[in-house]
Amino acid sequence: MSSETAPGSVREYRGRSERITAPGLFRTGAVYLLLLCGALLTVAPLVLSALTAIKTPGQFANESALALPDPPTWENFSTVLQHGLGRAVLVTALMTVFITGGQLFTSILAAYAFARTEFPGREALFWVYLGTMMVPSMVTLIPLYLMFAKLHWLNTFWALILPFVLASPYAIFLLRQYFRGIPEELLGAARLDGANTLDILVHVMVPMSRPILATLALITIVSQWNNFMWPLVASSGDTWRVLTVSTASLQTRYNAQWTLVMAATTLAIVPLVLLFVVFQRQVLRSIAWTGLK
Repeated sequence: MSSETAPGSVREYRGRSERITAPGLFRTGAVYLLLLCGALLTVAPLVLSALTAIKTPGQFANESALALPDPPTWENFSTVLQHGLGRAVLVTALMTVFITGGQLFTSILAAYAFARTEFPGREALFWVYLGTMMVPSMVTLIPLYLMFAKLHWLNTFWALILPFVLASPYAIFLLRQYFRGIPEELLGAARLDGANTLDILVHVMVPMSRPILATLALITIVSQWNNFMWPLVASSGDTWRVLTVSTASLQTRYNAQWTLVMAATTLAIVPLVLLFVVFQRQVLRSIAWTGLK
């Protein structure tokens, strides 16, 4: 057998590559086509919302929904901002910042305790706490309302943030798994250098967990920015009305004026899109790490 056709030779490798290239390209093309269709289905409503938001009511009524506005108008945005949406954006942003910061801080502490400290009943407590994810939010809605009503905290900023500001089971689970993947030798080296538990947490664990922390921050921001049911129940009036509730009220206040409703929807979506663009690298890194684990 010549060296050109010997097992493992360059020619044999090239021959096998050529044999699998055509089916592989077909499968790759099919996957990309499927992903493209999914992306179009996801992006199309956002594009339609933005196009409707910069149209006049006459253009929206007389032209196709996919027609470009000619000329575009920004009056819809100014109208909704003048009717309370601007304050709702500020309240929602403030609520989201407090909840995201509180959840990350407490989740880091709890996840480190479950991942790197030994205490009686650690595993049982962790799985019991994780089991609370099975409880639907509607089950706790009435008890939460009664608690805040007795404390006279309804229609206050505290009512918006306190039920969500502490660690969530989902965040603790992800951080615990991430912390357990950090080599113990690295922590041992830090202890030999005189680092205590707080130093290890602040200077070793948190810096190495930036991708997963960015992902958790983005998930928390999106969930709280879109939170509707509890703010609707816990607040009344315009003082502490959040963006989702304010947008829903526009459908009643401006009946069938979809250009105004789509302007409010577009204002609600833009911050989330910008956040994803900023943090997409960290999100992809955390997804890749999760897949490798």
